[in-house]
Amino acid sequence: MALREIIVVPDPRLKQVSKPVDVVDDALRALMDDMLETMYAAPGIGLAAIQVAEPMRVIVMDLAREGEEPQPRFFVNPEILWASEETAPYEEGCLSVPEIYDEVERPARVKLRYLNYQGEQVEEDAEGLYAVCIQHEMDHLDGVLFIDHLSRLKREQAIKKVKKQAKAA
Repeated sequence: MALREIIVVPDPRLKQVSKPVDVVDDALRALMDDMLETMYAAPGIGLAAIQVAEPMRVIVMDLAREGEEPQPRFFVNPEILWASEETAPYEEGCLSVPEIYDEVERPARVKLRYLNYQGEQVEEDAEGLYAVCIQHEMDHLDGVLFIDHLSRLKREQAIKKVKKQAKAA
């Protein structure tokens, strides 16, 4: 396993639409293991492959709270089959938009389908933080950042702040 560099705004690769994965094999599992290690080190709760410059429809996630056993999850070619009309606001942040947090309104519940770490197809319902996180990460697969859900002014301020932080580092 290896730590990968997380790309940040305004890197144009974050706007790429990721390609579907043909097969879950050892090479893909190695990428997912690297992504998980990178996400834990950041630290974060979700990471899309495009955030480590791999334009593939792959997500890793772990929603375990501090002090709980890690609960890593792997999503290959995830798709939302259904989303509730009911929405819920949640303050989101992103490893590719460091130190920026803002409220985003998303469907409160979704039904999704994906391939797991073994390449088996899974269908399940998500709500609460799980629903927020999977939708946030799936946005990445389509070249959408959480700040794209904000007003133009807030989005521009966020990008300016990240650029300023990068210069200071």
